[in-house]
Amino acid sequence: MQPTIVAMVLAAAVAHAVWNLASKYKRGDTLLFVWAYTCVSVLWCVPAAIVLMAKEPLALDWRLAVGAAVSAALHVAYSMALQAGYDRAELGVVYPIARGTAPMLTMVCAVLLLGERLTIVAALGALLIVAGILVVTGNPFGSGSHRPLQGTLWGAATGATIASYTLWDSYSVTSWHLPPVGYYAGTLLLQLMILTPAALRRRHRASEALRADAMPIVIVAVFSPLAYMLVLTAMQSAPVALVAPLRESSIVVGALLGYWLFRENHLARRIGGAVVVLAGIAAISSCR
Repeated sequence: MQPTIVAMVLAAAVAHAVWNLASKYKRGDTLLFVWAYTCVSVLWCVPAAIVLMAKEPLALDWRLAVGAAVSAALHVAYSMALQAGYDRAELGVVYPIARGTAPMLTMVCAVLLLGERLTIVAALGALLIVAGILVVTGNPFGSGSHRPLQGTLWGAATGATIASYTLWDSYSVTSWHLPPVGYYAGTLLLQLMILTPAALRRRHRASEALRADAMPIVIVAVFSPLAYMLVLTAMQSAPVALVAPLRESSIVVGALLGYWLFRENHLARRIGGAVVVLAGIAAISSCR
């Protein structure tokens, strides 16, 4: 990859770790938090998409509507699962497991549903991911380890939603040839529409929740779309097989930030496990 593309993907990895860190700081209502940062994301992403696509008008047809609707539902499930995990367990457990299980599950679905063959290197990568997760969490089933077990379960659930929207978004922009920028803007709008009715039912808590989480809301609203758009841009100029593992370097960044800001324990073990997970992701990605 060209140095500029490498720099772009690494910037996306840092941006991804930063917004996950901000999510961990969330103190108020989970649904209102997700609704608020989605709302702020829409306020700047949709106008930006309109400006960027002014020269290439987007054809509105059923594929865009269906693609964006399914993607929005999957992204909402992802956001809620991620926040539930952060509410119940440490960043240094949930984040590496979520980012590690996602490519592994994507690979399994490609084998079972799309008929792709599983190579020896890919199988080794899957085993490395499992081994890295066990290193990160220690023994989640041991006595007195309720929180690591919760982190493992919620991280895996989050990874499943990541794999789901990754497979669907890839299908939408490659098989249906939907433009990434317009597709992403439509997905954000529909996410907001899905979340708004439930947010209105909790409007009596909205003022308090927004005051408590104003800064995390703004950080997530800016850095989450930024990270995603940087990756989409990089994928237009470099193979996904190279972009994907480089992007997941955010796992190591997340583990370091969790230790530094939240004083989470077992730094060496967490970093070691994150590196093993990253190696597994690289092995899987090299076989695509």
